[in-house]
Amino acid sequence: MPRLPAGPMRGAVMFLAIVLNTIAHGLPLLALAVVKLALPWPAARRRLSVALTAIAERWVAVNGALIASLQSVRWEVRGLEGLDRRGWYLVIANHRSWVDILALQTVLRGRVPFLKFFIKDQLRWVPLLGLAWWALDMPFMKRYSRAELERHPELRGVDLETTRRACERFREQPTSVINFVEGTRFTPAKRIAGGAPYRQLLAPRAGGIAFVLGALGSILHELVDVTVAYPAGEGGFWDLCCGRITRIVVEVRRLPLEPWLAAGDYAGDPAFRERFQSWLGALWAAKDQRLGVLLGGD
Repeated sequence: MPRLPAGPMRGAVMFLAIVLNTIAHGLPLLALAVVKLALPWPAARRRLSVALTAIAERWVAVNGALIASLQSVRWEVRGLEGLDRRGWYLVIANHRSWVDILALQTVLRGRVPFLKFFIKDQLRWVPLLGLAWWALDMPFMKRYSRAELERHPELRGVDLETTRRACERFREQPTSVINFVEGTRFTPAKRIAGGAPYRQLLAPRAGGIAFVLGALGSILHELVDVTVAYPAGEGGFWDLCCGRITRIVVEVRRLPLEPWLAAGDYAGDPAFRERFQSWLGALWAAKDQRLGVLLGGD
């Protein structure tokens, strides 16, 4: 299919196509979400969840097809062997760009269960989006601040236990939970300001991933460690639409989730916290070295 030259015109066409795709899939998803909300029977809700997930996966598939037909992106994907859409995974990734989410959805679609994000509990009340996230069984988490815990020590651990109970349903259905461990997109300025001991990464936020494993560690079976790189230049969503991102590398490593990772008290046990941070730091050091190679720095 002939492509428009890279630039704002191509960007406008690509952006409009993605918006139309989102409307085309978002409207039936929201309609089914309202039905699911009204149904009192758990079995019927589970069946609707399957249909809702199929709509979301179709939306991802069409986005991927739009990128393939309207853009000239060279994909280099390695390490997908052995993944199973019937599995239970914790997916972690570095965060270079807003394009990362589209890239991960495109590469992992059909290889692992539909990716779910942990979402702050208060965001469930965001109009339309909150309903869509709930309907797609995104796990909501409620976390108390340090100040709240200092005022009410009896609340320590309650947030984790509440989230763990809410996630028990994932035992019945294959699940992938994704976490961008850096917490925000990488920039050199952020790396310097944060004092990260890496060249291509921000320091990992161990508390967030420890919370996920504390809530879901007995359910998730394997760690999928994804490294995303843009060796020909990176940018945001608009840059992708305009055709300025021409090469995307995605490398996947599968690692066992050792039982001890979900067995400790990250907030209250200094020895466990140090061990957990050391484990994650080793993963991150290896990822930083590999990113340097992929980006041509080593």
